[in-house]
Amino acid sequence: MQFGKVVLFGDSVARGIVLGEDGTYSPIPDSFAERMAGRLGLSLVNKARFGCTIVKGLEIAKRFLSKEPENRAGPELALLEFGGNDCDFRWDEIAARPADLHEPTTPLALFSELYSEMIGELKRAGLSPVILTLPPLEAERYFAWFTRKGLNGAAILSWLGDVGMIFRWHESYDLEVRRIAKRENCPLVDIRKAFLDTGDYGKYICEDGIHPNRLGHALIENKLLSLAATVA
Repeated sequence: MQFGKVVLFGDSVARGIVLGEDGTYSPIPDSFAERMAGRLGLSLVNKARFGCTIVKGLEIAKRFLSKEPENRAGPELALLEFGGNDCDFRWDEIAARPADLHEPTTPLALFSELYSEMIGELKRAGLSPVILTLPPLEAERYFAWFTRKGLNGAAILSWLGDVGMIFRWHESYDLEVRRIAKRENCPLVDIRKAFLDTGDYGKYICEDGIHPNRLGHALIENKLLSLAATVA
C-alpha cells in the first residue's frame, strides 16, 4: 500500500524534545520524525506532546480521528511511541514517604489495556499503526537528574533497592509494548535495540538520562527507514 501521510502519537521523544546545554528543554527541527518523513516523502502530522502518557495519547487520538474529512484523507501510517512517562513515579512522594506503596503514573495493566484500545481506534479509522519500542534510559544519569534539586536520594534508594531498578522497571514497559504489538498484529520498530547495540548508548542520550540527543534522533531515524519497504 502506498502511504502519503504519517501521524505520530507519543511523548517528548516523539515530539523531538532534547535537553540543551542551558538545562532547558526545546524541540529540534531535525528530529527523527521530521527527517524520516522527509526522506520517505511522507506528510507528517506530529500529535506527540511533552509528558504525554497513553491516557492522554488516547484522548488526543480520539480528537484527531473525530475531525472530518481532513484527518482521514487517504492511507495513513500511525507511529506510536508511549511508555516512558507511563512507567515513571512521583519521586517527590517517594522521597517523602519511602515506606509507602507507590504506583507508577499508569499501572502496567491499564497501560496495556489503553494501548490496545488506541490501536483499535486507529485501525477502525483506516490507519495502519506501527509501534516503537522504548529507547533505553541511562539509570545513573536519570537518578542524578531528578534528585539534583534536593530530593532525598537515600530515601528513594531505600524504596528502589538499587539505581538499576529504574532501568529494569522501564524495561518492563518496553516488554509490554512488544507483547501489545504481537497481540494486536502491529509492526514493531525496535529502536531500543538500535541504542543498546551501539555498546555505549549513553552517548546518544541527553544529560537527563531519558531523552535521546541529536545523535539518538539520527539513530532512531535510521531504524525507522526500514519502513521504506512498507511505503514503497
